[in-house]
Amino acid sequence: MRETIERFYALLERAGSSLQSPFLLAVRLYWGWQFHVTGMGKLHHLDRVTTFFAQLGIPAPGINAPFVAVLEFAGGLLLAVGLGSRAIALLLTVNMLVAFLTADREALFSVFSDPNKLYAAAPYTFLFASLVVLIFGPGKLALDSLIFKRTAAKTAN
Repeated sequence: MRETIERFYALLERAGSSLQSPFLLAVRLYWGWQFHVTGMGKLHHLDRVTTFFAQLGIPAPGINAPFVAVLEFAGGLLLAVGLGSRAIALLLTVNMLVAFLTADREALFSVFSDPNKLYAAAPYTFLFASLVVLIFGPGKLALDSLIFKRTAAKTAN
C-alpha cells in the first residue's frame, strides 16, 4: 500500500512540475499584457495620472506618473516575453505595493477583517502576478531561459 501511495505521489509531482512552465507562461502573457495596456492608458492620460498622484500625496507626481506609466507599459511587454523577468517583476511588485498603500490603503489593511475587500482591489491581481514571477521566475518558455541556455553553452565550450 505504501509503495502505491509513493508511486502515485511521484506521478502527481511529475505532472504538477510539467505544468509549471506553461502556467508561468500564461501568467506572464496575460498579466504582462494587462500591465502594458494599463501603462498605455496612463501614458495617454498623463495629465490626469499626475493630478491623481498629487491628490494621493505621492512625492514628485510630475516625475513619478511618467515613470509608473513607462514601467507598466514597457515592463508589461518585458514580462510577457520573459526578458529581465525577475527584475521587472520586482519593480512591478513595488509599484503595486505603492498603489495599495496610496490608493487602496483601506483594502490592504482589511486583509484580516474583510479579505474580500483586498481581493476586489484593482492592484491585488497585478501584485499577485508580479509576485508569482518574482518568486518562481519566468519558466522555461521565456527569453530569459533561452538567453541563459545560450550563455551557459558558450561558457561550457
